[in-house]
Amino acid sequence: MTQQDYVIQRKLNILDFASQMKSISSACRQMGISRTHYYDIKNAIAEDGIAGLLEKTKKGPRIGNRFAKEVEDAILAYSLVFPTHGQERTANELNQKNKWNLSGGGVRSVWVRHNLEKKNLRLKRLEEHSKKEGAILTESQVIALENQKELRQSEGEVETFHSGFLLGQDTYYVGFIKGVGKIYQQTGIDTFSNLGFAKLYQDKTATVAADFLNDKVLPIFEEHGIRVLRTLTDRGTEYCGNPAHHYQLYLYLNDIEHTFTKARHPQTNGACERLNQIIKDEFYSVAFRRKLYHSLEELQIDLDSFMNDYNKKRTNQGKRCQGKTPYETFLKGVEIYKQMVFYGKELASMGPTVGPVFDALKGLEKSNFVQ
Repeated sequence: MTQQDYVIQRKLNILDFASQMKSISSACRQMGISRTHYYDIKNAIAEDGIAGLLEKTKKGPRIGNRFAKEVEDAILAYSLVFPTHGQERTANELNQKNKWNLSGGGVRSVWVRHNLEKKNLRLKRLEEHSKKEGAILTESQVIALENQKELRQSEGEVETFHSGFLLGQDTYYVGFIKGVGKIYQQTGIDTFSNLGFAKLYQDKTATVAADFLNDKVLPIFEEHGIRVLRTLTDRGTEYCGNPAHHYQLYLYLNDIEHTFTKARHPQTNGACERLNQIIKDEFYSVAFRRKLYHSLEELQIDLDSFMNDYNKKRTNQGKRCQGKTPYETFLKGVEIYKQMVFYGKELASMGPTVGPVFDALKGLEKSNFVQ
């Protein structure tokens, strides 16, 4: 029995009980209802039959409160041309052009229905539209997209399309160990696959930053037949300086572009910052409680073991890994690299190899030319 059937049967029972009692007042008193309710039931049956006993909602029908389709289409079209205009500006411009009476709230309600209530969502729609339709963007649209790209990068979202496209590098202060001294970690991460690299030093200089690339990073990429196209670092003295800066020279000789994070925005290199946090939480916090280290080499051995597990055994929940290990994602990125990047020459013939370049830099260190 449904709820409606139960309601109808209960009301019919009231009428039957009253007819058996032959006294409406007595029947209503024993049933715990008013005589008005009894007569309402009786009148409903007289007017509509059994259907009159169904429960009726007291709410009146809601009349559609949306803009006409042509108005909604005009709002969406305007937002595609001017994605950075807010709801009030959009309403005012359309009112002036079409003699309408739109409100900012009305425009926003259309945006919400189409998931366009935020400026970055409207800009994303413009990007997708231009890619799909091959439309020519206006100057204001180009500027808006460029500004949005810079904002995403300053908030830690970088564009990367394959392994080796962008390498994030950072210096992390590990701490001080008695008998060893200060310990710094050079951290690197392939922003496409989250493949990580780390090496310990006792200072933070340009030579150290270049040695890290030479010893830990570039050999892995060369082993897979690709190379690093660009690095992203902060503006520390180990990464930039005078024209004869070791790190800058090393990048130049290996044909690697160099970009910097936005000033006072370390989150621009967020991939490196997250890797530093992972190493701190999952390695240093545990290792320093289990073992007393007496040398940098001893700590480096354990760090190398951890980084191997991180790259090849530990699953990663990143945008492209999605539960796979960084190394598995790196191999997929290598295939994409080979499809997207084209050489005029073989990799082996593209200037000096990694080792001789760094040996040349170490030789320059003793000269008066490099400080």
